Amino acid sequence: MKIIGLFLAIIVSLLSVIAFIPLLGWLYWVIIPIGIIALLFSVIGNSGLGKTLSVMVIAIGICRLMIGGGII
Repeated sequence: MKIIGLFLAIIVSLLSVIAFIPLLGWLYWVIIPIGIIALLFSVIGNSGLGKTLSVMVIAIGICRLMIGGGII
C-alpha cells in the first residue's frame, strides 16, 4: 500500500505540472480524485511522503480550479 500510494502521488504530481499549462486547467478534474485515492493508499500504508505529496497536489488543484472558475 505504501508503494502504491507513493507511486500514485508521484504520477499525479507530474500530471499537475502539465496541467499548469494555460488552457489545461480542466485536467485538475481528473487529478484531484486520483490524488484523493493516492492519499487514501498513503494513509493506509502509513507513507509520510505520499501523504504530503497528495495533500499538496489536492490543495493546489482546488486552488487552481477556484481561480480559473473550474474550467481554465
